[in-house]
Amino acid sequence: MDSRTDHRLDTQGAGITVQRALELPGLRSGLPEILAGADRLGRTVRWVHAGEVPNIASLLKGGELLLTTGYGVGTRPAEQRAFVRTLAERGIAALVVELGPRFTRLPAALVDTARAAGLPLVQLHREVPFVAVTEEIHTEIVNHHYALLQRAEEVHRRCTQALLGGGGIPQVLGILADFGGNPVFLETADGRLLYAAGSGPEGADPLQVWEGLRGPHKDAPPPAGSVLVDVPGGGPGTTGSVRARLVLLPVRAPLAPVHRIAAERAAGILAVVLMQARQEEELAARGRGDFLTDLAEGRIAAEDAPAQARVLGFKPGGSPLLPVVMRVGDILSPDGGWAVLARAVSEELAAVGVPVLLGVRPVEGRVLVLLGLRSEPERAAVADRVAAALRAGVERAGMRRPGSPPPVVVVGVAGGWAAASAGLRHAAETATAAQGLTDRPWYDARRLDIDLLLWRLRDHPDLAAFVDRAIGPLRDHDHRSRPPLLPTLETYLAHAGRKAETARELHLNRQTLYNRLARIGELLGTDLDDPQTVLALSLALRARRHVP
Repeated sequence: MDSRTDHRLDTQGAGITVQRALELPGLRSGLPEILAGADRLGRTVRWVHAGEVPNIASLLKGGELLLTTGYGVGTRPAEQRAFVRTLAERGIAALVVELGPRFTRLPAALVDTARAAGLPLVQLHREVPFVAVTEEIHTEIVNHHYALLQRAEEVHRRCTQALLGGGGIPQVLGILADFGGNPVFLETADGRLLYAAGSGPEGADPLQVWEGLRGPHKDAPPPAGSVLVDVPGGGPGTTGSVRARLVLLPVRAPLAPVHRIAAERAAGILAVVLMQARQEEELAARGRGDFLTDLAEGRIAAEDAPAQARVLGFKPGGSPLLPVVMRVGDILSPDGGWAVLARAVSEELAAVGVPVLLGVRPVEGRVLVLLGLRSEPERAAVADRVAAALRAGVERAGMRRPGSPPPVVVVGVAGGWAAASAGLRHAAETATAAQGLTDRPWYDARRLDIDLLLWRLRDHPDLAAFVDRAIGPLRDHDHRSRPPLLPTLETYLAHAGRKAETARELHLNRQTLYNRLARIGELLGTDLDDPQTVLALSLALRARRHVP
């Protein structure tokens, strides 16, 4: 597992800072005076080193706090300037010089060079035991590292609990994003976005952050302060392979080493989940589903949507957009999965021949689709092909339980991005309201507004009372007697009172139909030729699906 970050800006959380080291009793007793780099005291002290040789920089790795009495600094200004420059180039955290026999005051060449290089330079006016100072700072560093590991372990524990509780990769990424206060992305090894969690500056959608900082520049180095953690692959012959990559971008707050540690721990969890469930396709489909849901619910502005859609590979240009929603509800078989469904539906939709953005929302049992039409008149023809592709995808995935109802496909109104937002929301709600209707290849959302209205009123007691008043006697009759009369009334109203067509569909002779209609009128105490009665009965028949 590999992780990379920009250590030059990695000034938070790795250990103690120069400022904190100067506040500890050991150095504080030396009466420290800051001569240069006062604005750099937030640098992290990785380790403490003491030495008196001129070439001491060659012994250091960077991040050290160097303690010295100055014997290796040199006597000439040129030597002193070179001494400071090499330490600054090595990247040490600070230079602390104890005044005494060698220097009673640090020379100007030393101070000026440290200021120019931005290197914190401190002189101690009292003698201090370097061994005690070293032990004190090292103890602080070790304790701090242990605290970091504890925080990272807590994140790891929460991620594990999320998975054990039935969550998945989105929940793990959400925990990481909350912990770091920055958006977190999971991308494929070649830089394709799989999923995004968290939010950007001022609540911006993470896809906007990705588009601005990562998407077009996936082959370039990440922004300074970013953290990239490889998620290892698995299987025979894949040792060292990279399956995916976690990307943490510091857009809301700097990233500290504890965030890198937590990401490395989470990467191990993600590797196991991806390897066991082959979740990349489902994860990408969920990410697209989240985008489409956010668009439908107004969390993404219409003017921002095209750029975010491009990140997800959807580039319809200026074409009209057609929203389509398929509700599969609880028809998925126990052995089925959303990854299988997403793959099968995507393959079927590839033959439709128009730009397609497909996402899944398992929690609502929905597949959401946005298509780019060449022109609005082709809406019906494209809807036919899309509905067939969606249903074929469900069948190919083997996710229909025997005897279960078919999925419901609802097609919205074509238009621009603003219309797509409202259209997706309307189609999604209508797909839920259409459950239980006579099966059709697809439903036009515009023609189901009455059903949607009745569905929204399903929990209101007045709706149940209305249904009972309008058709209650027929329901009671059908529970007690044969033949049932509700199907006759429903067919009669569906044919707008045309008796010949009604008799033909019910396979009845006309006299039998007349007798049944008379009996219905008698039970209800109404005239079936009265327009108001017909309207009330039509509404009641539609509403009965939504009431007990």
